Amino acid sequence: MYKKILIASDGSEGAAKAFATALESARQHNAELTMICVEELPNLPTSVDEVVENKRDLNGLFNRVTKHARAQAKGAQVKFDTHIVAGRVVPSIIEYIEHKGFDLLIVGFMGHTALYNRIIGSTTNRLVNLAPCSVLVIK
Repeated sequence: MYKKILIASDGSEGAAKAFATALESARQHNAELTMICVEELPNLPTSVDEVVENKRDLNGLFNRVTKHARAQAKGAQVKFDTHIVAGRVVPSIIEYIEHKGFDLLIVGFMGHTALYNRIIGSTTNRLVNLAPCSVLVIK
C-alpha cells in the first residue's frame, strides 16, 4: 500500500516511538523509509556564535539519531535514507514531501498544555493539516 514513507524526527522520545512504527510499516509494506530532521535555528540570534553553537548542538543530536536509526533499519533489512535540513520545521517537511512524493508521513506526538497549543500551535497539528499525503501520529 505505501511505497515511500517519511519519518520526521526531532530526536525526542516521541520521535523514537514513531520511528519504531515507521520501521515496522516499511518492513511490512516493503517500502522505502526516509528520516527527515529539521534543524530549527533561533529566530533572532544575538550573534553568529549563537547560530554556530546551536547548529553544532543540533548536528550532534541528529547525527546520533540518524546513526542509531541506520543501524536499526539495517537490522530490519529496510531501505533507509536520512535528510537533515536547516529551516522551519513544518514548511521544510511539507516541501520535502511534495518534492520527493512520499505517500505516508509518520510523526511522534509531543503533548503540551491546552494553553500552549492554543497560543503557540502544534507542529503535529499543522503537519496533519498541510501534508499532501496520509499522516500517522504515534502517541
